[in-house]
Amino acid sequence: MPVLDAALEGIGALFLWPAIGYLLLGISIGIVVGILPGLGGLSAVAMLLPFSFLLDAYSAMAFLMGVYAVTTTADTIASVLLGVPGTSGSQATILDGYPMARKGEAGRALGAAYAVSMAGGVAGGVLVIASLPLVRELVLSVGSPEFFMLGVFGLLLVGALSGGSPLRGIVVVLFALALAMVGTSPQEGLPRYTFGEAYLLDGIKIVPVVLGLFALPELLDLFVHRTSISRAALESARDMKEGVLDAVRHWWLALRSICIGVYVGMIPGLGATIVDWVAYGHAVQSEKNPERFGSGDVRGVIAPEAANNALKGGALVPTLAIGVPGNAPMALFLVALTTHGISPGPDIMSNRLDVLFALVGALVIANVVAAGLLLVATPYLARIAQIRGTIIVAVVVVAALMGAWMSTQSMGDWIVLLAFGVVGYVMKRWGWPRAPIALGLVLGPLLERYLHLSINVYGFEWLMRPVVLVIFALAVWALYTQFRRSHRRVRR
Repeated sequence: MPVLDAALEGIGALFLWPAIGYLLLGISIGIVVGILPGLGGLSAVAMLLPFSFLLDAYSAMAFLMGVYAVTTTADTIASVLLGVPGTSGSQATILDGYPMARKGEAGRALGAAYAVSMAGGVAGGVLVIASLPLVRELVLSVGSPEFFMLGVFGLLLVGALSGGSPLRGIVVVLFALALAMVGTSPQEGLPRYTFGEAYLLDGIKIVPVVLGLFALPELLDLFVHRTSISRAALESARDMKEGVLDAVRHWWLALRSICIGVYVGMIPGLGATIVDWVAYGHAVQSEKNPERFGSGDVRGVIAPEAANNALKGGALVPTLAIGVPGNAPMALFLVALTTHGISPGPDIMSNRLDVLFALVGALVIANVVAAGLLLVATPYLARIAQIRGTIIVAVVVVAALMGAWMSTQSMGDWIVLLAFGVVGYVMKRWGWPRAPIALGLVLGPLLERYLHLSINVYGFEWLMRPVVLVIFALAVWALYTQFRRSHRRVRR
C-alpha cells in the first residue's frame, strides 16, 4: 500500500463514527486515571483491554491509545499540586513543579506542562514516522550489554543530580539496588531477603513505595502546619498563560527533551522508567543557572513533561517494527493487534501501514485534545493549591491507600506504604534525595537480568562493545561535571 494512501486511510478512519467517539471516550478515561495517584496508563489499558476485543480494529486502537496517550499529561496535576507522582513518568516533575505550587505558581507550572505535553505528543508522532525506515536495524543492533549500561547510566545520572550532594545520591542508589534484591532470584529461583514473608517473594512493590516516599511526608507537613499548599494569593496561581509563554521561551529545551523522549522510548523496557530523569538531567547539565533547579524552576517542569509525552510515540516504533513492546502498555497493544488479526513486524510495515498511521494519528489527536481540555480547566484545578491542608490530607490519604492497595490487594501494601512514608519523611528532613529509590526498584531487576545475559552470551567481552564504552564515557563525564559543580558550590 502506498504511504500516502495508507496515511489518508488510517487517519481518516479515526474521524469516522464510532472510532472518533471511542477516541474521545478513551481520552476522558485517561485524564481521570492520570489524575489519580498510583494508577497510570498500564492499569487503565489492562482494565479496558477486554472491552476493546468487542470493537472493530480502528475503534479498538483509537480507544486504547486515547486512554494511554493522555495519562502522562493529566498526572501533572497530582505532581504539581500535591507533590505526589501520578505515574512513574512524572516523578522528576515534582522536583520543581511542587515548589512552584507552594510559591503560588501552580497555574504557571500546569500551563507550561500542558503546552509542552501537547508539543511532545505531536512532534513525537512526526519523529516516529520519520524514523521508521531506519529503526528496525537500529533496534535489532542493540543487545543486553547496551541495555544494562544504559540502565546504569540512568541510575547514576539520577543519583548525581538528586539533591545537593552527588555522593548522597549515589549512596541512595546503592540502597535502592539492595532493596531491589528482595524477592525471588531470577536465575536460581530461590528467595532472597524475604524473611519468610510470602508478600516479599515477588519483591517490594513500586507503587506503595513511591506513594510512601513522596506523598506521606508532604501530607504530614500540611497536617502539622495546617496551611494550604500555597500561601500566595489565588490570582498568582491562575496564570496559565505565563506557563504557555514559558514553554515558547524555552522551545529549544523542549525540542531537545522531545527528541530524548522519542529515541529513549525506542529502547524496549527501559524508556518509561528513566526518560523523565534523563531529560531533567540534560536540562540541569545544559542550561544556564542550574542551581535554580529543584527550587521551583519552570525549566524543571518543561524538560520531563516534554520527554514523557514524546516517549509514547517512540515506544510504538519497536512494538510495530519488530514486535518487541517498547514498554508494558505496548505489550497489551500487541495483544489487541493480534486479536484483530494484525501481526506486528514486517507485515504491518508493508501491508498494514494504515494501522500504523491510525495509531500515530490517535496519539497526536489525544495529546492535542487532552492538553486543550486541561488548559481550559487549569484555573479551576489550581484552586486545589488553596484548599486547607487538613482537607487535602484526608482526600489524598484515601487516594494513597487505594493506590497502594492496587498492587497486590493485601495488608503488605499498606505496611510498605507506611514504612516508606517514615523513610521518606526522615530523608526529606535531613536533605537526602528520595527519587533514586523509586528508580532503583524499577531498574534493579532489569539490570540484574541484563547483566547475567551479557555475561552468559558474551563473557566479559561485552565490556568492550563500542556502544557500551560510549555510554560508560557519558556516565563518567556526567558524574565528573556534577561532582565538580558540587565542589565549587561548597567552596563558595
